[in-house]
Amino acid sequence: MDRSPLTANEVATLDTRLPDWACDGASLARDFTFADFAEAFRFMVAVAEVAESLDHHPDWSNTWNRVSVSLTTHSAGGLTEMDVALAEAMDRLAEGDSPG
Repeated sequence: MDRSPLTANEVATLDTRLPDWACDGASLARDFTFADFAEAFRFMVAVAEVAESLDHHPDWSNTWNRVSVSLTTHSAGGLTEMDVALAEAMDRLAEGDSPG
């Protein structure tokens, strides 16, 4: 998957492509809220499997039923298609879909 920085036009489309994510041009951020800690932790385990398969890992934290996520590609100095792919996978997993 492409690890080159997204163009300004590509970044501008992220509001439509990832409507639940906040984008500052260099990173994507989102808070996911679940019923309880166990559900939040199951989500994190599922995301970890996807992140490992992509070799791209989120900056995140967990507080009881909430998982706060920030995505950026540090080596590229901003957003890449890797961040978008992981955000889309996280959205699917939060909706209860399987990782694949």
